[in-house]
Amino acid sequence: MKYMILTFASQQQYQEMVGQPAGQPAWTQEDWAALGTFMQAFSQELLDSGELVETRGLSAPVHTRRIQLKEGVPVVTDGPYAEAEEVLAGYWVVECDSFDRATAIAARLARCPGPEHIRARAYADVRPIDEHQPDFEG
Repeated sequence: MKYMILTFASQQQYQEMVGQPAGQPAWTQEDWAALGTFMQAFSQELLDSGELVETRGLSAPVHTRRIQLKEGVPVVTDGPYAEAEEVLAGYWVVECDSFDRATAIAARLARCPGPEHIRARAYADVRPIDEHQPDFEG
């Protein structure tokens, strides 16, 4: 079974990472190095175990475009969106034996390094990936 592990962040958190708007990085070079090392090791372990299908990090919400139908016409709006507190920041698709195993994998993300005020708000979701169409007649 395949599962998607989703991580989330806000536009403000993306800005804090690069020191905006305060002008000083909330993340030090050591923070960035530790994050990179952790993510690389986390993904490599999943690759080595044969459980990693795909992983990606997403760019900041400010680079988002939302397409929405309004009065029958597709309307494109540039991000970020004031009503969106958090957005998808990245994901891993894993293939493993059970929901419990996928949950255990995602729980390892709690050890991800970073400034404490960021870590305190961090979370991940785990969702099974449906690989078939639902049977609406059954």
